[in-house]
Amino acid sequence: MQAIVDKFIAKHSEQKVIKWFRKACIIEAWTCFFLYIVAMPLKRYFPEADFALIFIIVVGNIHGLFFTLYLLLCLPARKIYAWDDEDFIFALLAAFFPFATIWIDKKLAQFGREE
Repeated sequence: MQAIVDKFIAKHSEQKVIKWFRKACIIEAWTCFFLYIVAMPLKRYFPEADFALIFIIVVGNIHGLFFTLYLLLCLPARKIYAWDDEDFIFALLAAFFPFATIWIDKKLAQFGREE
């Protein structure tokens, strides 16, 4: 697994990987918001409507894409930010809690932060 991460970082600059990771953090949180606050209530209150079903499928798939992308980008982010095991596990678990990836972007994904 380490070889794959090293190849990925060698192919793309660290700045580009950091940019992708930080964007994935924010977009994952936004798609979570649209899924929970917009799409799911629409499906709940309009269960027979086709637009609600289509909307929840589209938003759910987009959220799933960015959820997976966030998890995959955590691997090179661990190496770039020199996270220890605890930080890395916390970053992975943050994907499963709504809007926690914003906290990862603002606090954990920083250089020179206090340990």
